[in-house]
Amino acid sequence: MAARNERQVRPPEAFPAVVGGRLGTVGEATIPASDEGLLRGDGAFELLRVYDGRPFALAEHLDRLERTCVTIRLSCDRRAIEHDVATLVAAMATESFAVRIVLTRGGRRLILAEPVPASAGLLRLAFVVDTPRRVLAAAKTLSYAGNMLARRLATERGFDEALLVSPQGRVLEVQTASFFYVDTDGVLCTPPLAEEILDSITRRVLFGRLPVEERPCTREGALACREAFAASAAREVQPVGAIEDRVFGDAPGPLTRAAQDAFRQEVELATGVRPPR
Repeated sequence: MAARNERQVRPPEAFPAVVGGRLGTVGEATIPASDEGLLRGDGAFELLRVYDGRPFALAEHLDRLERTCVTIRLSCDRRAIEHDVATLVAAMATESFAVRIVLTRGGRRLILAEPVPASAGLLRLAFVVDTPRRVLAAAKTLSYAGNMLARRLATERGFDEALLVSPQGRVLEVQTASFFYVDTDGVLCTPPLAEEILDSITRRVLFGRLPVEERPCTREGALACREAFAASAAREVQPVGAIEDRVFGDAPGPLTRAAQDAFRQEVELATGVRPPR
């Protein structure tokens, strides 16, 4: 037990990493300064979870990675990535952690182990206006500076994350997660992919297990909804406690709890591991 505790508290730079097929640590991982993945954010990435040594939805994440690479005209050696992920998982044994897959324009392949993000409890969201770029629609690229700025704008106002909205006032997504809401009629909804939001793997899981409707959502609709949550591989299903000055006093609501249970059931079915509540 003591050894396991030591692994859990090690710093992020001590986690293993596979770079170009070679196993080392995150702190040792490097790419040349001339790589346009660094200079221009030109590359692709995925992040997935491993539960007690068993990757969840790896094939689905690699499918999306390949789609992203087709979109941005980037080479993707899926077999090499699968081998590197297996090497990383073996190095972590039966731990639970996150895997970040990064492909750069300079041809570098990085597979990094990361600590599982600590649960932040109820999520407080602030509206931030954003304009999606159609040329990158549905692609998960390294060009995330806009997303990170959106988060900073939200935290500067005392919130946790940004709820992105179009200039026309249509709700898109949380800057690193899908947004789900329960409308005034009690229907679980999420903005449609036609709004040029990311086709989230966790979003797909919930569509497969719960009655969810794709519906456009306005600022006013988000503020009037009964409950809401954000969903992603990193955060799983995280209840929203506030959107701007709209506070959800009874969060998590019943459909949020149903979504949390549905996601745990899918993980257990796929990996044999039941994620903790």
